Amino acid sequence: MSFSSDVKQELIEVTGKSRHCQLAELGAIVHFAKESHKSLDHFDITVENEYASQKYFTLLKKTFNIDSVNDSVYEALKIDIPSAKAGTVGTVTDARLLIKDCCRRAWLRGAFLCVGTISDPSKGYHLEFTCRDEAQAGQLVGVLTGFGIDAHSLNRKGIPGVYIKEGESIVDLLGIMGAHISLMNLENARILREISNDINRKVNCETANIAKTVGAAERQREDIEYIRDNYGLDKLPEKLRQMAEIRLNNPEATLAELGELLVPPVGKSGVNHRLRSLSEMADSLRGSI
Repeated sequence: MSFSSDVKQELIEVTGKSRHCQLAELGAIVHFAKESHKSLDHFDITVENEYASQKYFTLLKKTFNIDSVNDSVYEALKIDIPSAKAGTVGTVTDARLLIKDCCRRAWLRGAFLCVGTISDPSKGYHLEFTCRDEAQAGQLVGVLTGFGIDAHSLNRKGIPGVYIKEGESIVDLLGIMGAHISLMNLENARILREISNDINRKVNCETANIAKTVGAAERQREDIEYIRDNYGLDKLPEKLRQMAEIRLNNPEATLAELGELLVPPVGKSGVNHRLRSLSEMADSLRGSI
């Protein structure tokens, strides 16, 4: 199962204790369903996944003790379609169902069950809702931002939606919806991912430093060999001659290690100064030949 499926499986087991919360979640499923319309004698709802369908019938049973929609459901959900007509249910949930924080939490739970997806947290952070129109997306963004969630609307090939990219906001939303086990699993994945990224950064930094050190040592060796072949190391001042010979004999040594080999020993800055002097001398010789 995907992480999205795990979250939805958890959410179908979470139901608000109050009737107003149950109505809010039921309203979300009705309005976020792929199709919701009322005909003369029945109500049709089409959802794209088994989780929303299962929760839909659970809420009908809990809230109304019925297995199919009747006019009392329309009245409770504030859906105004005259019984003598057929019509499509609008996409925006009546604001009277979303007055309380607990109801908005339940509404978000129903919306995610219907049209929400979330990426595998070990690979990245992305949570998205697919909406039926811009008005629905706008209402969803409004509810999410009301909880401090950093949510943004999108339009992918003419299909509106809402997405969340920031890991902390996704964690907050899972908590708001009541998916606490999934929240902990995501947090664990975040920790492992951050540790892995930190290790990779340190390894990359160390690799870059090693490459830089090796490159510098190779250039120093080439400069010293050029001086030896075109000028002679025996003509150098004692300190530079000693430095040149030690570098040639220890091509992989660090500056600190080279300094310990000098007599008397010198620090890294002193070694660096002598090697830079040798490099400048090599450049001068190259320019004069």
